[in-house]
Amino acid sequence: MAKAAPASIRKEIEGLREKLRHHEYRYYVLDDPEISDAAYDRLMQKLQALEAGYPELVTPDSPTVRVGGTPRDGFQTVQHARAMLSLDNAFSYDALRDFDRRVRESIGKEKIEYIAEHKFDGLSISLQYAGGRLVRGVTRGDGTTGEDVTPNVKTIRSIPLQMDAAALKKAKLPSVFEVRGEVLMTHKAFEALNRQQELTGGKIFVNARNSAAGAVRVLDPSITAARRLDFFAYYLFVDGKVPFPKHSDSLGALKQLRFRASDDWKLCHGIDEVIAYCDDWDAKREKLPYEIDGVVIKVNATAIQNELGFTAKAPRWAIAFKYPARQETTVVNDIIVQVGRTGALTPVAMLEPVQVGGVTVSRSTLHNMDEVERLGVQIGDTVLIERAGEVIPHVLKVVKEGKNRKPFRMPRHCPECHSAIHHVDGEVAYRCVNAACPAKRKESLLHYASRHAMNIDGLGDKIVDQLVDKGLVKDVADLYALKEDDVVALDRMAEKSAQNLLEEIEGSKKCSLARLIYALGIFSVGERTGQLLAEHFSSLEELASAKEEQLEAVHEVGPKVAASIVEFFSEPANRQLIKRLNRGGVHPTAEKREVKSEKFRGKSFVFTGGLANRSREEAGELVQQHGGKVSGTVSKKTDYVVVGTDPGSKYEKAKELGVTILTESEFERLLEAK
Repeated sequence: MAKAAPASIRKEIEGLREKLRHHEYRYYVLDDPEISDAAYDRLMQKLQALEAGYPELVTPDSPTVRVGGTPRDGFQTVQHARAMLSLDNAFSYDALRDFDRRVRESIGKEKIEYIAEHKFDGLSISLQYAGGRLVRGVTRGDGTTGEDVTPNVKTIRSIPLQMDAAALKKAKLPSVFEVRGEVLMTHKAFEALNRQQELTGGKIFVNARNSAAGAVRVLDPSITAARRLDFFAYYLFVDGKVPFPKHSDSLGALKQLRFRASDDWKLCHGIDEVIAYCDDWDAKREKLPYEIDGVVIKVNATAIQNELGFTAKAPRWAIAFKYPARQETTVVNDIIVQVGRTGALTPVAMLEPVQVGGVTVSRSTLHNMDEVERLGVQIGDTVLIERAGEVIPHVLKVVKEGKNRKPFRMPRHCPECHSAIHHVDGEVAYRCVNAACPAKRKESLLHYASRHAMNIDGLGDKIVDQLVDKGLVKDVADLYALKEDDVVALDRMAEKSAQNLLEEIEGSKKCSLARLIYALGIFSVGERTGQLLAEHFSSLEELASAKEEQLEAVHEVGPKVAASIVEFFSEPANRQLIKRLNRGGVHPTAEKREVKSEKFRGKSFVFTGGLANRSREEAGELVQQHGGKVSGTVSKKTDYVVVGTDPGSKYEKAKELGVTILTESEFERLLEAK
């Protein structure tokens, strides 16, 4: 029987949860963080470790649930306590005046008090709280019933998992209530998502709304967590009814409850003030960090709302004014190629300049060849483009084929360095693998100097910018030819700082072969793969000469990774770079791992979830020191799966295959056994 957790541990866990909730609110709701991301991560890791040691203390509202759980088989449907109806739309100010006239005539008043709010372009969600705790999240669905997406909405950090009792009391609310609002994705999060998709050769998302809606309705909550979604609240109900005399009171209460609610709503005395608000935000909306496609206008008084009632589809007391779509047609004058920081080639449409939403647009990314082929776009075609906020415009479709249209072909050589372009069948990306390509020079240097690569402290963004811009460094090998006079001449670089940087560069020559392999930036080769390769090959030169079948003999190196390594070393510029690194004094040989015993010989381990006592990498190193192997995937050949907090799909796979599952404490006992 497990012993009860000490009172001091319970207190420490609750204290950590309170701190994390406070910092989540500061960061995700107020956009005013008090601590660094690293400090927040340390608090989270400490809580995860304590909860792993005392699983009986894990609660449904703990901040640790936000990372996403295991995938589910399907969604259950839930009936709404109050129908989630859509709004009637108005596309002109005349239509708004007609709405106002109908409202005034229905209740016999000369002027109505309205609330004007942003119309968020996202997915409507109902959040149900009981005992002050989030118990259910439901999509709008057909308005009467929706899908239960609770595990997914719990990953959205601007949604409180637990209500502060003092805030509930101040807001004059019971502990059981419902909040409705919109899940959306900011421009910044959307751009980051598509950058990641391009790097991995994944699907490019057309707009933030679709990617947000799709993320809420996936069966794997970890996907939702990775999308960095936001939530804005705009309705509050108790027992299906509005608990306050005015809608403006509800908006104030939502802020008191620490929900993210728009600060830009306005109390309008009559329809003229509403129209002025719509005009004002039409001019300013592109400055917002998220997309709005209009303004929602609601009668402020709850009593009047109740008197006006509903049609079968929409409330009579609210309407949505829709801004004109920011779309225009223009001609594709040319399609060029840009080389990104990772070497991926991106086709870009050069457009006949056109005004879209008050901004002149002359270019639009086409993302990749798959997108070019999907659109069927060629040089000379007339296309429909759309601009959302400050996001780069994108091509929606071809509206008219050009008379002398010309198909685009991906170049065979890099437009920046003229190296051969590499493309693997079945993959989206075309890449320049030249490590010294000017287009990715700065990123290559920063990666090479990073902590887990060659660990050159002091070689950051600003120094790299100057070294490259002044022509002092063209590739990583040039770092080892730098002189003190070169470095001292840089802006804000004193003599002592210059000496320190040169000492760091000199010290990097002693780094391990594993670090150097990772530092080269070979596509698909991370830290762990670098370590495995360094254990198999005695030098970088031996690795560079290896054939695909030799590489695939390395544990965990599959055909795609092997092909990527061969591809990298087949580039003459990269082979020349290795020779120059060698001449510069960088020629590490493989390190021999300390061998403590052979007790795990022939045994394969997989680690999943967060460990309390050490990182998974450190645990894996211990396994290998005792003769065992560590794998990243679970199969019938796996002997042990060691499970920490939030283990994910590997844990489920182990159960399915009948693989032995160990807790962290059981793994520790196995380590200590003779």
